[in-house]
Amino acid sequence: MSRTPALGFIFVTLLLDVIGFGLIIPVMPSLLEEMTGGDISTAARWGGVLMFTYAAMQFIFSPIVGGLSDRFGRRPVILASLFAFGIDFIITGFAPNIWWFFVGRILAGITGASFTSCSAYIADVSPPEKRAQNFGLIGAAFGVGFIFGPLIGGWVSAYFGLRAPFFVAAGMALLNWLYGYFVLPESLNPENRRPFNWRRANPLGSLLNLRRYPVVLSLAGALMAIYIAGHANQSTWTYITIEKFGWDTKMVGYSLAFVGLMTGIVQGGLTRVVLPRFGSKPSLYFGLAVYSITFVLYAFATKGWMMFAIMVPFSLGGFAGPALQGIISNQVPANEQGELQGSLTSLMSITSIIGPLLMTGLFAYFTRATAPVQFPGAPFLMGAFLCLVSLLLALRTLRKYGKKGVV
Repeated sequence: MSRTPALGFIFVTLLLDVIGFGLIIPVMPSLLEEMTGGDISTAARWGGVLMFTYAAMQFIFSPIVGGLSDRFGRRPVILASLFAFGIDFIITGFAPNIWWFFVGRILAGITGASFTSCSAYIADVSPPEKRAQNFGLIGAAFGVGFIFGPLIGGWVSAYFGLRAPFFVAAGMALLNWLYGYFVLPESLNPENRRPFNWRRANPLGSLLNLRRYPVVLSLAGALMAIYIAGHANQSTWTYITIEKFGWDTKMVGYSLAFVGLMTGIVQGGLTRVVLPRFGSKPSLYFGLAVYSITFVLYAFATKGWMMFAIMVPFSLGGFAGPALQGIISNQVPANEQGELQGSLTSLMSITSIIGPLLMTGLFAYFTRATAPVQFPGAPFLMGAFLCLVSLLLALRTLRKYGKKGVV
């Protein structure tokens, strides 16, 4: 199988997936306010609980899905995940009350492992020296997808109602499934497959299995800190900009589209130049330092245009993710890449249990009427702190094992 076309296939699969997900982001605060009868603080809390539910299901089932992809291949797992996302969006589009939102999130969390299998797919078709830059395709898909997803979602909701983006998202997910069915080739050769093992597939067993790789285990703390910090944006961006600057769904869509544009430029273009030239370690350190500084700038921005200006340097922090993922992936043999990515997705799911509750909780606390001080940007300060912690952990780990010649 040719590696370049395979990477192109997986990029389009990820891209369509992200566009579908991005469609619904601008409407969630208004829809949750409508369904709960509360204010923006109440909507943020419900939004956090919904994300918590999705992440809890993903934490439990991602190692199982990763193990299944190591046994049966990446293609069937990716296709099943994409089909389930389509059904999830249809359920939430018709949801008569908020409890049906939870049904959809549970279904999506159980089967929503497309990124786990796609990460393993990229590892399958990438030589070790190119894995870090090829993992940048995941960020590029996020970037380009978030240019079009929120932008379309904002416009569709403005003209056709708050629920319309869910049905467009369902169409995108099912189109993605159809595309994959006819076009996506299998990446895992039969000789690289391994038997499915329930002990290794349970979430705790999967995480404990990382103990066999000291560098991976040591970097897990840095990775978790990055993931939790990311929820300052993922979980609260829409709520913060609506509360602080009075943005409507279209303006939120424009802002997320610009975030996507910058992310696509950095991770789809610059990453493939910077990482090979400067190396994974310097790129990781630089990215985390940039994130730490720009999160603080987000927190204290007083005008809407400042958020757009800060997005430009903030996007350069995107070097950190592919660099760290490449370092980790290179410690593991080919027939365990699916298990590794399942374990990393479990880590991400733990942080997605903690992150939304932490960040939406901070936002709700500092925007309620009885708050000691009104400070909607509090989640961004927490993000800055966590990125600084991640930087210190990465420096300590890579210096320690670098001296031993392990990494």
